Amino acid sequence: MTQVIPGESERIDSVLRRFKREVSKAGIFVDLKKHRHFETPIEKRKRKALAVHKQRKRKFRY
Repeated sequence: MTQVIPGESERIDSVLRRFKREVSKAGIFVDLKKHRHFETPIEKRKRKALAVHKQRKRKFRY
């Protein structure tokens, strides 16, 4: 669980910014989007193949 403790004189917008950063680092948004609706086996295969393609492309970019 992500938790952010605000400082004494810290503004709410900076606390929210820190919270959003921590949530994105933890990968909570990605997990929520992935489990939002049922995914058929074909969609799952397509998503995994696309992830492999992106990973290979990123690997050979350098």
